[in-house]
Amino acid sequence: MEWFRKAVEQGVFSISGIALGEFDLEQPPGDPGLYGPESLVWQVHGDFTTMLCGGISSLLLQMLHPLALAGVWDHSRFREDMLGRLRRTSQFIAVTTFGNTADANYLIEKVKRIHSAVTGHDARGAPYAASDPTLLTWVHVSEVSQFLAAYLRYRNPDFSETEQDEYYRQAARVATALGATDVPCSVREVKEYLAQIQPELRFDERTREVAGILLHASPPRRAAWPVARTLMYAGVDLLPPWAQKMGNLTLSPWQRVSAQTGVRLTGTLLRWAVRNNAYHRACRRVGKTV
Repeated sequence: MEWFRKAVEQGVFSISGIALGEFDLEQPPGDPGLYGPESLVWQVHGDFTTMLCGGISSLLLQMLHPLALAGVWDHSRFREDMLGRLRRTSQFIAVTTFGNTADANYLIEKVKRIHSAVTGHDARGAPYAASDPTLLTWVHVSEVSQFLAAYLRYRNPDFSETEQDEYYRQAARVATALGATDVPCSVREVKEYLAQIQPELRFDERTREVAGILLHASPPRRAAWPVARTLMYAGVDLLPPWAQKMGNLTLSPWQRVSAQTGVRLTGTLLRWAVRNNAYHRACRRVGKTV
């Protein structure tokens, strides 16, 4: 069965930031990185299956903000290379969560430099800048709220609200370093933030096109197609009800049950097969037993 385990693991790595091979998460020994092995960020981000589902959901949520979407529309090759974009996003999260301190800070500064050049106007002529602190806060909240939603549904439904608050507080560190301001740091604050920002969001032709490309993106290996479909449906299912309604992305009861069952089965398989993801490599760096 070892050949099968390795084949599954390599299939997983082909869609993750690990495939880019730029950072060594096992060096230098003992470096805890920005968070360290006892952090709740490590705990929530350590499960690959839930991060996949949460990542897909966060991208669908992020694109509802027209200014955030405009930056992707004008400055990204998402039409030709959606997988590459997903890998780069995955790499940033993996390195800032699990990488050593120097690599995490290097990547934060690199993204800040990239953001400084991402400017323009949205479909209705409104100006945007990727370095805008309010947009950075939106992107951050979209990510962490959906990572946490996936973790609660598929990994640890008993994760207390106190622990959730602490996760949000810890995760804000990278958002602040990127330049975000007024970052929500508790379940209550995130809920209030999402309610307040809804009037600024919209689902238009641009959103529909990008969402369609994401939801129909082909995995690098044909055999992974059924799993990819399941994860895409699960990402939609994790969206807040108001976001599903706004994007006309509501699933049928059968699709919902199928996605949730499929993710639970997939999670069991991946937790058995994957032994060298970002979390495992970081644990070896700090001497933590997995």
